[in-house]
Amino acid sequence: MSANRLIGYHEGKSFMYHLSGASKLLFFILVSVACMTTYDTRLIIFIGLLSLYLFKLAQIPWKAISFIIKFVAFFAVLNVIMVYLFAPAYGESIYGAKTVLLSGWGRFTITSQELFYLLNLALKYFSTVPLAILFLMTTDPSQFASSLNQIGVPYKIAYAVSLTLRYIPDVQEEFYMIRTSQEARGLELSDKAKLMDRIKGNLQIMTPLIFSSLERIDVVSTAMELRRFGKYKKRTWYRYQSFSKNDMLTIALAIGILLSSFILFIINGGRFYNPWQ
Repeated sequence: MSANRLIGYHEGKSFMYHLSGASKLLFFILVSVACMTTYDTRLIIFIGLLSLYLFKLAQIPWKAISFIIKFVAFFAVLNVIMVYLFAPAYGESIYGAKTVLLSGWGRFTITSQELFYLLNLALKYFSTVPLAILFLMTTDPSQFASSLNQIGVPYKIAYAVSLTLRYIPDVQEEFYMIRTSQEARGLELSDKAKLMDRIKGNLQIMTPLIFSSLERIDVVSTAMELRRFGKYKKRTWYRYQSFSKNDMLTIALAIGILLSSFILFIINGGRFYNPWQ
């Protein structure tokens, strides 16, 4: 895989590469729903550890995803800071207790309850993002499209999803190509430049990237029309793959995690796990 391809499919030997694309999609959706709807720290940590374990099994090189991880981490920290600034006492209202750790100015005090709430908020990012990366980097677009059609998704929608997955690495490579040409003209966009200069420079790249993307979309849509794509209600697939035992186990695990979130909702009397009760 090219070093510039931050997110995109590449071949591997792990069992995840041999799973059906549909089973991986169902796992990603169900587990993400469970993680995003619950604030039970125990379940979120379990999902996070499971994501990291699967990530390790996939043997995805850190260089290929370092940028996206740093990008997500930056916005996760920014989100936590903004939540605290707008609602510094929200944790107290949720957990019905107040344990002051550090007195601040006015209403900006640091309590155990607020830190616990913000911790859960941050954990959600680091539990679901690895799952999304795993899905994108271990799923062959053609095989995934046939799997979607296999579970009842119209083949036009399945093919659109396949094209999207194929297009993600191309957009990234084009972004780096434009960025390299800009640097060759004297525009410094590396780590040597100031942060704001790098942000402004990268934003300038977006305009030619958008126009080139629109042109490519027009070319692909025209080619599909010329080949009379969508004329028939059904179609065959070159990369068709039936559900295996591992696929069924993967779906069962996802359903189990989702059901666990519902059970914890009943046990906790709501979405939040309250250690102060």
